[in-house]
Amino acid sequence: MSQETGATPGAAGGTGRSAGPLDEVDRRILRELVRDARTSIRTLAERVHVSRTNAYARVERLLRDGVLTGFTARVAPEPAGLGTSAYIALTIEQNTWREVSAELAQVRYIEHAALLSGEHDVLALVRAPDNATLRDVVLDRVQSIAGVLSTRTWLVFEEFDGTQSPWD
Repeated sequence: MSQETGATPGAAGGTGRSAGPLDEVDRRILRELVRDARTSIRTLAERVHVSRTNAYARVERLLRDGVLTGFTARVAPEPAGLGTSAYIALTIEQNTWREVSAELAQVRYIEHAALLSGEHDVLALVRAPDNATLRDVVLDRVQSIAGVLSTRTWLVFEEFDGTQSPWD
């Protein structure tokens, strides 16, 4: 179960609660839900060898504690018409992350962005229908965001998911 902490509610990055460590049953539940988020509570309980009540309570706790943040479908980009993928590294002005990230979140075709340490400040994954659209995303949208100093783009030729889940 989660425990109250001394964090101030509404403080940056905190909800005032700290989730406890995950036990083996929690990790098995996460593994099953990552594998198939549509799994029913009944099936989930059978697969992880707990009662339905226990499985339901654990999923609810994992949601409440912010361990599970939602349930989504995984879409294969190419068959869905997004045949060009690229990573864009951005160098931004110091202290502009909040403004830049808010703008990046509004750019169509950006699937994910992360603040980094190191040579570049931000890394964004773009999935676009073609190279012309990718060019427009980089040159017209991303480079025009206030605070973006430079970009560097790497095309993705092939990608794969890891075979070892962190929940095993």
